[in-house]
Formats: sequence, C-alpha cells, structure tokens
Amino acid sequence: MCDVLVYTKDMKLVCIFTTVALVTQALILFLFGQPVLCECGYIKIWAGDIFSSDNSQHLFDWYTFSHILHGIIFYGILSLLFPKKSVSYKLFIALALEVSWELLENTPMVIDHYRQTALAQGYTGDSIINSISDTIAMIGGFVLAQKNKIWVTVAIVLVFEIATAYIVRDNLTLNIINLTAPSETIQDWQMNK
Repeated sequence: MCDVLVYTKDMKLVCIFTTVALVTQALILFLFGQPVLCECGYIKIWAGDIFSSDNSQHLFDWYTFSHILHGIIFYGILSLLFPKKSVSYKLFIALALEVSWELLENTPMVIDHYRQTALAQGYTGDSIINSISDTIAMIGGFVLAQKNKIWVTVAIVLVFEIATAYIVRDNLTLNIINLTAPSETIQDWQMNK
C-alpha cells in the first residue's frame, strides 16, 4: 500500500505510521463490537444500494467518494496551516483525523444520530473492512490533491458532490448538514417526497 503514497524521504516512517494507524483502527472497532466484514458472510467490491443492509459493510460504496473528499480537504487545509511542513507530516495529521472520525462514527451515539436521518434509518455502523477502506480512500484523496493542480482537484470535488447528490441524493455536504443540523426539507428531498 505504501507504493500508492507520494514518495518522500520519510517513506519508511509513512508506511509504519499508516500500518499502525490502520491496525489500531481495526482493533478498536473490533473492541467496539463492529463486525469484521458484512454479516452476510461475503465481501463485495462495490455495494451500490444505499438503502440495503450491504451499505457501509463492503469495500466500497457511495460514501467512499466522501472519504476521498476528506483526503482532498485535509490536504488543502493542512497545506494552508503548515505550508513549510513535509507531505509526510501533513499525511500523519490527516490519517489521525480520519481514523478518529472512523472511530467516532462507529460509536452508539453517532450511529443513533445517523439513524434519525432519512437515508440511514437502518444504519448499524461500518464493518471493519469498510471502515479501513474508507481510511484508505482518504489517503487516496490526499495523494490525489497533492499530485494535481488545484483546478483539477476542485473539479474532482465538484463532480463527486454533484454526481452523488444526483444519483443517491446524498454527498459529503448533505451528510455534514444532516449530522450537525438536520433539515426536514433535505430529508424529504432525499426520500423523494
């Protein structure tokens, strides 16, 4: 996996930190009682039905795009906050933030909060394999932002947000709104009312 990361002089340290972060994330989620993989007993590469019990249980789903955007956003903000720090330093912070979010997202408090929204009524949290895939998607977004011109990255963000809003009536922006200040209007639209 470390070959995917941007090459830096700290490559060995980046690989070790990434591995430790992912193993720690998996272990804590296991201790939380999250299933390692879908309780259906198999792994899908793509689970495209957001209303299905497969959502957030397999490798990739519509919310993978949000995690790619996390990486893009983290890279942008960290580059503004720490312009002289190395890419490795910024990646460590981004990884710590994403792992923290993945753990918080799978607490009973957040799972229950999500269940109160239109699209997540049957949400039980992520399987460990889905959560790890989400963190890897964030790393992909981080690398994508680091390797591309700003206009390309902004275009990717817009395409992801518009496409997911159009196709599944959800995206990172709507997810944040529904998590922090639920809107009945948005939820009615998401349920095609």
